[in-house]
Amino acid sequence: MPIYTRTGDAGLTDLADGRRVPKDSAAIEAYGSLDELSSHMGLLATLVPPDVAAALHEQQRRLFALSALLAGVRAPTYVPGAEEVAALEALIDAADGPAGSFGGFVLPGGCAAAAQAHVCRTVCRRAERRLLAADVPEALPYVNRLSDYFFALARWLNRRNGMPEIRL
Repeated sequence: MPIYTRTGDAGLTDLADGRRVPKDSAAIEAYGSLDELSSHMGLLATLVPPDVAAALHEQQRRLFALSALLAGVRAPTYVPGAEEVAALEALIDAADGPAGSFGGFVLPGGCAAAAQAHVCRTVCRRAERRLLAADVPEALPYVNRLSDYFFALARWLNRRNGMPEIRL
């Protein structure tokens, strides 16, 4: 069976529940942003230590589950809830370390891994907006915290690599 089906050539796509929707519908926009985020996270995972990469892969599974939810899959596994939000908060606290809490805006950049973490943060923020438009409010706390994690991770990666933060 070829990878192409030609069924989307007219601008419609199939959801898991059998519905056909326009490719620019809110749900498709949301899971497209989640897919883009996951791809950026895959790149980031190649630039970080193995334990951080493992944490990123776990978050990618959560994003895939949110995409499945948007596509009409009933009760997909790995859908993030309050427990996963708390786990992200623990990762944020661990990454923030001696830097303390938010001390103001910084220019994205530094080492390559930190710069990529900032790309993930901004794509995550867009995915959050798309999830809101697709009326998936239960995903918002998790995705909001995930973007915070990318900010803290970028700071940690720059500290780890001796790169100063450039503050506004």
